Amino acid sequence: MQTLQKLSLPSMGCGTWAWGNQLLWGYDESMDDQLQAVFNLCLSNGVTLFDTGDSYGTGRLNGRSELLLGRFSREYVGSGKENICIATKLAAYPWRWTRQAMVTACKSSAQRLGRNVDLVQMHWSTANYAPWQEEGLLDGLADLYEQRLVKGVGLSNYGPKRLKQVQKKFAERGVPIRTLQVQYSLLSTYPVTQLKLKDLCDELGIKLIAYSPLALGLLTGKYSEQGPLPKGIRGLLFRQILPGMRSLLACLQEVAQSRNKTMSQVAINWCICKGTIPIPGAKSVEQARENIGALGWQLNANEIVELDRAAANADKKMVQNIFQTK
Repeated sequence: MQTLQKLSLPSMGCGTWAWGNQLLWGYDESMDDQLQAVFNLCLSNGVTLFDTGDSYGTGRLNGRSELLLGRFSREYVGSGKENICIATKLAAYPWRWTRQAMVTACKSSAQRLGRNVDLVQMHWSTANYAPWQEEGLLDGLADLYEQRLVKGVGLSNYGPKRLKQVQKKFAERGVPIRTLQVQYSLLSTYPVTQLKLKDLCDELGIKLIAYSPLALGLLTGKYSEQGPLPKGIRGLLFRQILPGMRSLLACLQEVAQSRNKTMSQVAINWCICKGTIPIPGAKSVEQARENIGALGWQLNANEIVELDRAAANADKKMVQNIFQTK
């Protein structure tokens, strides 16, 4: 059985949902050199966790994020190469329902990466709509660990009730759950405040990963009700949410100014102070540099209280992931 120590997680990771996604993030192949620079900058600054998924990449670019990560990690020549931790999420597609389907999926991811997956995660639970499908997929996830094809296993979008059941099932096989990934930010406190997932994860020795810590960009301060707003679905969402978060943005701005930091850096640092590993995305070196600026300092207790209050009073919150279970 593998030792737990082999998988080391930093205090912040980098999300790669946008790497290959044309629909929401406007990816095109001319961005690849910039993305390689993002990867290099992150890694050389101790951001060693790269989160991806086998469903990342639109249409014919399916799997693109994994392919790029594989290429970038091969071509990287700086320090910290041995610490690279690639975490991929395997989608619970309707045609995947056997344990072997998960093993095959992970092997396909490893092929695209040109290396083994370090942390394999279940992308979402099927408990809300096809509970029968999940047993085989979870068995396959545990098989991957037992067969030493991965260093650790994690879950994504699971609530406390399902998490306890899966943890019990895995514990019987001696398979530890290392991480749980949920949508968590100042605009999405639900998993921690209502579902109490952080308390449960602490109790079970699971690290909580915060995806979308900047709420798709709403917490960066770069967008206002006056516009311009992003195109497509994001723009529609922003139009709905921005009017209800004025006091939160004002609070973020105040803390950022007093700290000589950006609003993004404060929002990410807040996630770290809450004991989670945020995985903000980055499509440009500028964004990556800004994310890295959230490291190496900490908000004080008063600032956290102020931000918590402003977050609780926001009229509109981020829409929860439809797959998030109770």
